[in-house]
Parts: sequence; C-alpha cells; structure tokens
Amino acid sequence: MKPIYLDYHATTPVAPEVLEAMLPWFANNFGNPASRSHAYGWKASEAVEMARAQLANALHVDPTEIIFTSGSTEGLNMAIKGLAEASMDMGKHIVTVATEHHAVLDALAWLGKKGFEITTLSVGKDGILNLDSLKDSIRKDTIMVVVMWANNETGAIQPMSSVGKICRDRGVPLISDATQAFGKIAISPVESGADILSISAHKIYGPKGVGALYINKNLRPRPEALLHGGGHENGFRSGTLNVPGIVGLGKAAALSHMDLERSAKEIGQLRDHLETTILNELESISVNGHAQHRLPSVSNLAVAGVESQAVMSRFRSKLAISSGSACSSANPAPSHVLLAMGLSGTEAKSSFRFSLGSPTTKEEIDQAAQIFIDAVNAEREISPLWQLMKSGTDLS
Repeated sequence: MKPIYLDYHATTPVAPEVLEAMLPWFANNFGNPASRSHAYGWKASEAVEMARAQLANALHVDPTEIIFTSGSTEGLNMAIKGLAEASMDMGKHIVTVATEHHAVLDALAWLGKKGFEITTLSVGKDGILNLDSLKDSIRKDTIMVVVMWANNETGAIQPMSSVGKICRDRGVPLISDATQAFGKIAISPVESGADILSISAHKIYGPKGVGALYINKNLRPRPEALLHGGGHENGFRSGTLNVPGIVGLGKAAALSHMDLERSAKEIGQLRDHLETTILNELESISVNGHAQHRLPSVSNLAVAGVESQAVMSRFRSKLAISSGSACSSANPAPSHVLLAMGLSGTEAKSSFRFSLGSPTTKEEIDQAAQIFIDAVNAEREISPLWQLMKSGTDLS
C-alpha cells in the first residue's frame, strides 16, 4: 500500500485534466512559439497566450504582466537581482523578513556580497511581521521590500494589504513570494499593492519546472533581465518556452480558482480534525504559528521530548510528512523559520509539518493521525529527553 501523502506543500500530483491538456504539446503540436513564419509556431504561440490569459484571470491582472519562468526560485532571483541592478542609482538598501524562503534569503545574501545592505525584519511567535517595524525600516535609499504572502512551513499569512499600503505610501516596490498562497487562498497583487509576485505550477497540481512572475506594467524601474539570448517574454527572460509546462500551468491555475473558497473550507476542516485528534491524544504538543491567519492546508506541530527525524523514521513507508521546507530537507539544521519565530533549536527539531491537498480524505487523516500518535508514543518510550521532562527535571 502506498504511504499516505500529507506533504502537499512540497509538491502536488499533476491533476488528470492538467495532464490531458499538456499531452498534445509534447509530440503532435511540437512547434516553437517563437517561430512566427508558419502554422506550427502560430499554434504553439496561441497555446502560450491562452495560458497567460488563464493565469492573468486568476490573479486579476493584465496578461501582458505575466512572464513565464521555470518556477519561483528562478522568478524570485530574476525579480530581486534584476530590480537591484536596475535601481542601483537610487540606492542599495533592501528590506525583507526572516521567515522568507531560501530562494529569497540566499539571493539577498548574494546581493549583500555585492555591496547591497539588507535589513531583515523579525516576526512574532505567530510568524507575522510587525508593521511598525516595516515602516521604520524603509529609508530614502530603500529600493525594494520583499515579503512572502504565506509561509511554506507554518502557513502564516502576512497582512499583505497593509504591507502594500506602506510600500505604496513610501514609493518602494513590493515583491512577494506567493508560491504557497496562490491556489489556496484568494490573492490579488493589484489590490494588495504587490508590484512583483512569483508562483510555481507544481504547488497547484501542475507540472514541475514551470512558473510565472507578475510584473506590474507601471513599475519603474523595471527589473533587468538575467537571461539574454533572444528577448523572449518581452525581454525579461530569453529562452525557448516550455509550451507543455506553460499549458499545464494555465490549466492548473484555472482549475484551482474554479471553487477556491469551498475547497479551502473543506481542506481546512480536515486540517482542524487532524490537529484536534493529535492534540487530544498527545500531551506537551502545540501548534506553531498563528491560529487563524494561516493557510487552511497546513499544520506545523511542536512535539516535546522527541526529534522529528527519529519519529518519521518509524513510519516512512506508511506516512509522508516533513519537518520543514522540501528545499531544506537535506539540511540537518533546525528550521530557520521556526527559529525566527522564537522556538529553541530543540523545539524546532521536534516539529512536524503536515500539509493537505484536494485529494486528502477524512479516512487518510484518521489513519495518519493514529500512525503519528503511535510513533510519537513509541519514540517517547526510549527518549531520555522525554523521561527527564516527565520526571520534572528543569531542562533550562
């Protein structure tokens, strides 16, 4: 029997409708959309523009503001580094948040080595940034603010409309990583004031290796291109377009927004059932992050007295969950997101991320909860740390 999959924030399966839409573009309709002199190219170009329109419709923006990429890592690098290069005569100060994905933090660290000054804002125990701190951090030489819409590990949703207003009032571009938010909750870059927004198809039941950037057509300066060699995508990103992937992204975006509110409610109810079941059966356990302002699809739990890797080793063939971001799963260090929220290294290494998707069923949730509870109880039986805690020993 396949293990129960509750790691949908890492990636999602390609939806059958998405696969069906993609298949013709691998062999039958194989034209290059940049080939403007014959029907094969025209047909591929029409498919790309259809997908661009589908994505624009989901984001409530103009199709000309959509740029296709290989995913959010490329998109965020393109946005951050490209805008930094275009803005050097205006300043070299950038503001971000400690709980950003490494696609942001590592790109900013690279810019830091090039002479840019990075201000990294802290968050509260709930994972939410302080708006007054954001206001105070913006200076005359600030060239961009980078704030993730919803966190991939805890689901914490930042107050993007307030963040956008602060940035608009100060005349500073706002870049947002919406990789986890898009397709799970309603988002609008125009209403929120985000000037650049990044998404990936594989988080919304589309294919891996394709994503998109929204770039406000009125943004000045515009990000400089990172890839050169043909001027594709309005000069932002040269390279032959991945037509099957782009078709899949467009279809996935359309499907994910057909009944977004109902889907979010149903997944949220399953997530709450999972949490209630586990919290009722295990002592010394808590939810990491904000109780309300979080994505409906994720639960991040801190379980005292165990290490997450040891617990997960007990059920790897039965249950697929994670201890943090998939991009950091090979790193034994505790989650930088949880550390930024004030958890100790021990607490962070004792935390688990359950992320649900549209295929998730109540039966799976019930089974997963029991598998997890049994594994934690078994691990606590042999955990010296748990025995010390039970004995009342002061571990501080």
